[in-house]
Amino acid sequence: MTTFNERERAFEQKFEHDQEIQFKVNARRNKLLGLWAAGLMGKTGADAEAYAKDVVMSDFEKPGDSDVMAKLVKDLAAAGKPTEEHTIRKQSERLVEDAKKQVMTETH
Repeated sequence: MTTFNERERAFEQKFEHDQEIQFKVNARRNKLLGLWAAGLMGKTGADAEAYAKDVVMSDFEKPGDSDVMAKLVKDLAAAGKPTEEHTIRKQSERLVEDAKKQVMTETH
């Protein structure tokens, strides 16, 4: 029975690790997406970093990406840079690979 318990615990630990990595990748992708949007709005330096942090924090409002997308669509429109949600989602898909690489580099 001990072998079974050890195996079960190992699966639980792997699942927890995978969930933690996915969380970090999503947060990093949202930061990169925020920096991208900040650039479109003409923000640089500390202003761009602060905006990117706001984008990351907006992801905690509701499950899924809809809160991030809504924030970016609204903020870009308010800045005179209206951008369709599908364009933002495409950029998000492009940035997720960069986010994965960055997170994996940091964790190894």
